[in-house]
Amino acid sequence: MEWMKSILVVVQIIAAIGVIGLVLIQQGKGADMGAAFGSGASGSIFGATGSSNFLSRTTGILAAAFFITTLMISYIGNSQPKDAGVLSKPGIVLPEDKPVDTNSVEVPKDADKNSSSVPK
Repeated sequence: MEWMKSILVVVQIIAAIGVIGLVLIQQGKGADMGAAFGSGASGSIFGATGSSNFLSRTTGILAAAFFITTLMISYIGNSQPKDAGVLSKPGIVLPEDKPVDTNSVEVPKDADKNSSSVPK
């Protein structure tokens, strides 16, 4: 299960870097006015409007992959056994839990001397 978590983390990092890069590459909505007057966008590899569609679709796919891997990593992290922690490592010996018998609680002998604020 640990190998699957490692693969998901690698895919998540690649998706995150891809989303960041594609968002930075994309032009804003105000840049379309310059393309209408022949700023050279029609000579791109995807055509006049093809690059914006391709980049926005790719960004959406990478964002979906990022969210899916995030959910899967959190599910895998929460599905591990509850005693998988620092204290359950081999070599650490924990004291046994002993039930407390409430009938055999001993009261110190000098408890009455120190409790002067309690009325008798």
